[in-house]
Amino acid sequence: MNTAATDHNHETGFGSVYKRLGDNYIYVLTGLPIAIFSFSLLLSLLVISIATMVVGLGLVVLPLTLLMASAFATLSRNRLRAWGVTIEPARYRPTQPTIAGRLRILADPQRWLDWVFEVLIAFPLRLTAFVFAVVWSAVGLGGVTYFFWSLFVPGERAVIQLIQITTPSLMPRSPAGQYLLDSGVGFVIGLIFVLTLAHVMQMLAEVDAMLTSVLLGANQRPAQAGKENPLLTDYQDTWGSSETSFGPTAWALTGTIFSAVVLLAVAWPVVSAVYSVNAAVVMVWTMLHCAAIVATLRWTWISLAVSLVASGALILVTAPAEVSVWPWPVTVLLTQCAVLIVAGLARPWYYAVSAWSAGVVLTISVLVAEAPELPAGALGNSIVFATVSGAVVVAATLSRMWIRNAGRLEAAERTSAIQDRRSKELAERNRIARELHDVVAHSMSVISVQAATAQYRNPGIDEASQREFDEIAKSSRQALSEMRMLLSILRNDDDAPTTPTPGLDDIDALVEATRASGTEIRYRGFDSTNKDVLDKTAPATGLAAYRIVQEALSNALRHAPGSAVDVELSITVAADNTDRISIAVINGPRPDRTTTPAPGSGLGLDGIRERTVAVGGTYQVGPTPEGGFAVYAHLAL
Repeated sequence: MNTAATDHNHETGFGSVYKRLGDNYIYVLTGLPIAIFSFSLLLSLLVISIATMVVGLGLVVLPLTLLMASAFATLSRNRLRAWGVTIEPARYRPTQPTIAGRLRILADPQRWLDWVFEVLIAFPLRLTAFVFAVVWSAVGLGGVTYFFWSLFVPGERAVIQLIQITTPSLMPRSPAGQYLLDSGVGFVIGLIFVLTLAHVMQMLAEVDAMLTSVLLGANQRPAQAGKENPLLTDYQDTWGSSETSFGPTAWALTGTIFSAVVLLAVAWPVVSAVYSVNAAVVMVWTMLHCAAIVATLRWTWISLAVSLVASGALILVTAPAEVSVWPWPVTVLLTQCAVLIVAGLARPWYYAVSAWSAGVVLTISVLVAEAPELPAGALGNSIVFATVSGAVVVAATLSRMWIRNAGRLEAAERTSAIQDRRSKELAERNRIARELHDVVAHSMSVISVQAATAQYRNPGIDEASQREFDEIAKSSRQALSEMRMLLSILRNDDDAPTTPTPGLDDIDALVEATRASGTEIRYRGFDSTNKDVLDKTAPATGLAAYRIVQEALSNALRHAPGSAVDVELSITVAADNTDRISIAVINGPRPDRTTTPAPGSGLGLDGIRERTVAVGGTYQVGPTPEGGFAVYAHLAL
């Protein structure tokens, strides 16, 4: 099963079993009182809701019953976390404050699973664990202290009686010797129980934890679907919902366990009483037969073989009774059909068909072996088994095929819905791109034209001002070109943008263009000795370096106007002896405190982080001790 929700957070090993003895005792012993209370309350509420459904009151009580079941299931999950198992919280379908919205609780399979677990699974599971824990502890402590308290127990001792019956020659003649022998045997038995107590308590706690985490865990799925094939897990999206933590794996395990327990409780006494067979013998083979129902989910071939062996054994032990319902007693037939149902639903068709064929061969073999003295009705019983089990196999196989097709259909519909959503997103992106083009591109074009024609519209402009207008026109054209490239990406055009992307060689021009704004920039670029290294730089790294410098300069101009900026580019060697580009952009404090800096959205620093991480680099940004701001980035070549 999927173990994502059942990762133990406690130690494992021989010594840890004894360290966790107290935790295991608390977990096992506290489970029964909670289970008794939840069992009685939830079962009573369900009966009341069904009884009052005709007058409409049941529509109020039944949602309350499921809410209470979810509350107890949450308590079970919290107990599991306290014991040391990580389990995700359940996800329930959302409700609305209206009456119809409240009634949506009734359609939530996760809440019904909570009720099934708390009433049908948790109570017998925790009762069994509690009885085992108390009996094992009592036998252990009682055996170790048997030497003392047995003095006050009247009557003949059990050990002495057993020795007198089996090996009277070993019986001591003196009463003191008999007492010491009896006490010694009792001490040894008690010591064995005491030494194994920690392991038994660990096993009881782990069984409870495993079933709780599998049945109540969120969205349980197998880690490897090819190796672990729980019932219907391949198509659980057909039955499950993304809104809830319900999964058919939990339902499958719950249903098989419940069916196995019910069949065991019915088959054991019925076969023993009707066919006059030893109860212990019937119990062993019936337990194996019923266990095969659950084990078929995981070990299919082995479980099918075990079910056939158990069926054959039960046929043999019931043969002397000469009852007309033979060779397949009703309970054995039902149990075998349950095994075939699980195999037909969980695995491909040939698993169930092979098991059914083997059962028919077993039946024919029994009839042939008993042919001279067949009891009345044996032939009819065999025909009933073959037809009923065959119908079960056909129904289970067809159900599995229907579930597979339903899962594929839903997957196709889900894919179609995703494609439709993507088409709508693309349409929205195109609309946004058109609006950006209409709003921004026009303004940038106007700025470029005004700057380029300023000398013609104003003949008296001096040379310095003209150079300023030329820089403005150049920057606006570059920004317009880059914006068009981004718009083409936003529109998801099939044609790649023809405008070349900026790189390391363009950083010098970027710094010069920024200096034209009047900002003092102390710039130190790459040395000429680094040319060979820079030629090997990936285009993505060059673009990232250009954008980082561009954004860092923009931040300095926006937040600290008038401050000096230091820009330094260099080639450094990392700890793993690989070359990398190191970028440092540091601005000083704002000289004029009366000047209000331009507001920013913080997206620039996010862009620096995203671009640095995208090329496998590292970065560091933050204020300097002098009151300025620094941006450091290291990009792998």
